[in-house]
Amino acid sequence: MPRRNRVTPYGDIVVSSLRGAWMGNRGCIHDGFDIVRPWNGRRWIICRLEYKGWVAPKWEPGRWTALFFHDEAVALAAGHRPCALCRREDYVRYRDSIGATGADGIDLRLQHDRLDGRTKRTHRRPWSALPSGVFVELDGAPGLIRGDAVVLWSADSGYGESRVRPEHGDAAVLTPAVSVDAITAGYPVQFAS
Repeated sequence: MPRRNRVTPYGDIVVSSLRGAWMGNRGCIHDGFDIVRPWNGRRWIICRLEYKGWVAPKWEPGRWTALFFHDEAVALAAGHRPCALCRREDYVRYRDSIGATGADGIDLRLQHDRLDGRTKRTHRRPWSALPSGVFVELDGAPGLIRGDAVVLWSADSGYGESRVRPEHGDAAVLTPAVSVDAITAGYPVQFAS
């Protein structure tokens, strides 16, 4: 039975049967099998499902809460970044692509970019300037930029309808600005096909 531990591009934690390619955490945010707060701290990371034979504990009292992402594009849009331990090479690529010096600096920038108080922060950028792998909001739904298309996403089915990317104007961007900058600079974001 699916639990409420899947993350959307908006950063919401929902029940979904989508099997994700990545996991991560935001600290200990559960009590029993219930999510009791949206985060605990600013270190929001994206981890491998398994690392050197170690599999993360799930729903253990007092331990960090394992969250799951459909793909890395969703995780980045939600405001997470690559783990410096289990994804060291990706973490270094991400860090270097934004000119950061360490995890604390990245996490401070992400915390500012992902939240406006307790609400998801969005920002605007020209449609033409957005690289593949960035999430935007299109007609009230999250959509992934993939070349000249915007592929709509839902927690029920993952990627679905593909629409032509607008050529003019600005998009409402869900992916935090620092992660958009990382992807623009060449960070190779993974997304499900």
